[in-house]
Amino acid sequence: MPMFPLGTVLFPSAVLPLHVFEPRYRELARHCMDADREFGVVLIERGSEVGGGDTRSAIGTCAKIIEAEEFEDGRWGLITVGDRRIRIRDWVSEEPFPTAEVEDWPDPDADDPELGNLFRSVAGELRQLLALKTEMGMPSAPATVELVTEPALGSYQIAAVSPLGVMDRQTLLAAPSIQDRLDAVQRLMAEESEMLKAQLALEPDRPDDDTLGGRTGT
Repeated sequence: MPMFPLGTVLFPSAVLPLHVFEPRYRELARHCMDADREFGVVLIERGSEVGGGDTRSAIGTCAKIIEAEEFEDGRWGLITVGDRRIRIRDWVSEEPFPTAEVEDWPDPDADDPELGNLFRSVAGELRQLLALKTEMGMPSAPATVELVTEPALGSYQIAAVSPLGVMDRQTLLAAPSIQDRLDAVQRLMAEESEMLKAQLALEPDRPDDDTLGGRTGT
């Protein structure tokens, strides 16, 4: 499968826009458009992809191109969406663009009816955390964000909108099961919430709304 190492984590169902300007990824885009419009996205965990020598995650997501535009100078504008989780078996080549042997890695408990209650609980905690971020004037998804009701896809949606760092997001993508993913995101969100509440407690006199709007999150 053609592979696109990036400094971000793509989850199934999440949208990823790309501006493709490096020559070999222009080639990748053309190859995908002539084939099945699919390529793998993996996180660059350390180093820089440009020039090689980077360390890439072993778990990624297959992206599907849903819109594409090739510009006159050869650059591409792509709109992609995460389709399914993949596991890297072996890196094959770096030329003309990175390719790897991959296998689909579905959640083994996708049909477990017992996950519904946990999913709804975690979804509620997500909304509380997003509301707290908004209250503190920090950028975040709205607390009213729509989620599917099905735990398998919903667990990825929760992971995608949670206000967490990139390595935490990779941990969630690599969770062995839906149960593990929901448990992990619940723990990570609780830690984030406690940190924000502690920060809020140190600021008893809240500034004006205009001042809040200029703050940035962690």
